[in-house]
Amino acid sequence: MSVRSWSYPVVLSLAALFCAALTPPAQAAGDTARGKTLGYTCLGCHGVIDYKNAYPTYSVPKLVGQHPEYIVQALKEYKSGERGHATMHAQASSMSDQDMEDIAAYLSGTPIKAAAGAAAVGTPPAPVATCQACHGLNGIGIMGTYPTLSGQHADYLEQALAEYRAGSRRNGIMGPFASQLKAEDIKAVAEYFAKQRPALGTLARPTTRYSAAAQ
Repeated sequence: MSVRSWSYPVVLSLAALFCAALTPPAQAAGDTARGKTLGYTCLGCHGVIDYKNAYPTYSVPKLVGQHPEYIVQALKEYKSGERGHATMHAQASSMSDQDMEDIAAYLSGTPIKAAAGAAAVGTPPAPVATCQACHGLNGIGIMGTYPTLSGQHADYLEQALAEYRAGSRRNGIMGPFASQLKAEDIKAVAEYFAKQRPALGTLARPTTRYSAAAQ
């Protein structure tokens, strides 16, 4: 049976088993003060509201409220080439594991949490039945290494799913799942999670006398 012939329930079952089998890792032990110094360059893109990646064009992801463990994992994947992005690879290649943890702690701040009993916003499209095994119905990752999607830019989520489908992002669960999705499925899933609350945010880039004068 080919991967593309898998049904959503099959992938959902695999995802649920995969999630259940993992022991939640210890929270990233980052030094936020050191991360603020190291992460200043990151704010050139991630500290500007609605900033766009040049090509292909999509919004740079919001990081405030994200799980720091997930940011560390993403940086390691950019460093190793499991995620393809020239600028992020260049940035991550020079980072030690501790650098990544410190930067992640600074950029993420306090991870967002859903209020007890909070209802999801809108009606979830069918593929979300699979997504919720790891990301929750409202987009809050169920453990640190699963990204929170709540309030993330819809076009960024579309791009991420397209990369998993194309194989330029490699992940044993996301690859098979995304390979089943049509373009309209990807758009519907991205728009659904982008509407969820509470939402991820953007860490404002510090204003200096030079940047203020340029405004």
